[in-house]
Amino acid sequence: MKTALITGASSGIGLELAKIHASKGGDLVIIARSKDKLNALKIQLEKEFGINVLVIEKDLATPNAAIEVFTETESHGIQVDYLINNAGFGLYGKFEDSDWEAENDMIQVNITALTQFTKLYLPGMIARKNGKIMNVASTAAFVPGPTMAVYCATKPYVLSFSEAVNNEVSHHGISITALCPGATASGFSKTAKADKSALFSKTKLATSEEVAQFGYAAMLKGKQVAIHGFMNQFLAFIVRFTPRSLVVKISRKVIDQ
Repeated sequence: MKTALITGASSGIGLELAKIHASKGGDLVIIARSKDKLNALKIQLEKEFGINVLVIEKDLATPNAAIEVFTETESHGIQVDYLINNAGFGLYGKFEDSDWEAENDMIQVNITALTQFTKLYLPGMIARKNGKIMNVASTAAFVPGPTMAVYCATKPYVLSFSEAVNNEVSHHGISITALCPGATASGFSKTAKADKSALFSKTKLATSEEVAQFGYAAMLKGKQVAIHGFMNQFLAFIVRFTPRSLVVKISRKVIDQ
């Protein structure tokens, strides 16, 4: 069975992805900042499914965190067959008032670590002519996001990067899937301090389990872009034909308090 490495595995979509993969008999490398939560998950999954789980406590906002993770998996002789770059966070508020250090960390986690993990694990997949990568983007990849400007700007990068590299490596038998969920009940809004925003307080949220099931299935099928939910799919389609000035205004209304 395949071994999956999942970042941001202690909660939300990442946690549910770990459960799904374990239920299929696959071993895991799970990464997050919360060692206690990861250890509890390790005990649960190993007991329930008889698999092996390696816990790596790591803050991906730290430069070279991806290299440190790669070095550890190599030292354990672990072959990563599925790389799931799920870790990411947002920040709600006007750009002029927001904290630069938090935004810098966000860029490091949402973009840099994701890119570096792909860089590190892709050569092994190419050599084996087999492997799957899933990068968690967002429906924010299709629209600018006033009051969440930096977060929403990181997600088009994830989408574009995933599509481009997928094109480069598909002939090697490797697929890269960009998962684009909408607003999800995952703990994201609390971290982003966006609980009271219209996007999370006035919208019916998908569950983390629903998004994870959808994304995992899309990854196995080798889908290039997987947008969860009909309305989110419609949004991604219709913005192509809508003036950008109007898209930004609508996005502000959807997100803002």
